[in-house]
Amino acid sequence: MLGIAAAMLFFIAFLINDADISTNDVFTSSNVMLIGLTLLALHVAGTGSGWSVRSPGR
Repeated sequence: MLGIAAAMLFFIAFLINDADISTNDVFTSSNVMLIGLTLLALHVAGTGSGWSVRSPGR
């Protein structure tokens, strides 16, 4: 799920950069790209993957 969100943010960053859309200082294409890279790093690290540690008693 985080990988899909990262891909969407990369696409939005590409559109902002390619179409020369003027945005405020928070939503520049590089900031959106960095948020996408953070989500991609979390995805690769396994955060939110749905795996859970089962107790040894089961």
